[in-house]
Amino acid sequence: MLSFSLLTSLLIYVSGIYVFSSKRKHLLVVLLSLEYIVLSLFMMIIVYLFSYDYDYYFPLIFLVFSVCEGALGLSILVSMVRSYGNDFFNSFSLSLC
Repeated sequence: MLSFSLLTSLLIYVSGIYVFSSKRKHLLVVLLSLEYIVLSLFMMIIVYLFSYDYDYYFPLIFLVFSVCEGALGLSILVSMVRSYGNDFFNSFSLSLC
């Protein structure tokens, strides 16, 4: 049972990495793939801690940091849509900074 859930979370992780590396047109897709990767890592941590009967304090801290990362990404997305009107990466230039 544990090996099946570990393999499933590993498959989810690899598919998240594939989407992150191949779909770089929209910021929203990139942020969703990053959240997908974080959730798969959370599943792997839970499976590992469950198999060795450890405490569950680290996954709680991991979830707190992943929520902060998601809120930061969402705020960047909102500010980008308000500034440029869309979330295309090719619509803004970094040389203007």
